[in-house]
Amino acid sequence: MSSVLTAVAFEAADPDRAARFWAALLDLRPADENQVGLRFVPGRAGALGHNRIHLHLTSTDLDDQQRTVARALELGAHHLDVGQRPDEGHIVLADPAGYEFDVIEPGNNYLAGTGFLGEFACDGTRAVGVFWSEALGWPLVWDSDEETAIQSPRGGTKVAWGGPPVAPNEQPNRQRFELVAADADLPAEVERLIALGATRLGEGAGGAVELADPDGNEFSLAAARR
Repeated sequence: MSSVLTAVAFEAADPDRAARFWAALLDLRPADENQVGLRFVPGRAGALGHNRIHLHLTSTDLDDQQRTVARALELGAHHLDVGQRPDEGHIVLADPAGYEFDVIEPGNNYLAGTGFLGEFACDGTRAVGVFWSEALGWPLVWDSDEETAIQSPRGGTKVAWGGPPVAPNEQPNRQRFELVAADADLPAEVERLIALGATRLGEGAGGAVELADPDGNEFSLAAARR
């Protein structure tokens, strides 16, 4: 058994605006069938406090990188200073909901073949990378110096964790993984995830179960639809 990562949910004060932004920006390229989905739900803005996930978009060449940046700014993004150096090739932006994303320079071999939405870069320990590898059945494609990354066996978007130090969660995350059990036995899949290191938190909307991974990041698991 395994769980299927259907989307990463982002809280936003104006979820419709954030969803329109990303739909228009990601439409610059045909979506890879293995691209992880984005979902925006009512809640707190991303600019408040610490966010544990930011996105990496890929570029085919320098002109393509500039086109992506220009299109993002036109749609409502803005430049963001996170202490990046002038000689770094990536460009850091924030979407209309305040969430950081990077437009990565061309020639990045690590993201080669991932598609336009190349990576979810997460704060997290090696243990949480190993947990998600086992939970989703995605192999570790990077495991070095406490940094990990996983990717679907079919390719597509990577999910990576940068290793320690990891800031403690002082409030519920604004970004959460949304999973569906691969078969109809939701209780059995909940127990499997708990055996891997998850913690059950309670019941969610629509019969979903709320859990937390070994780093304390909340996520939801819903039953598969027949």
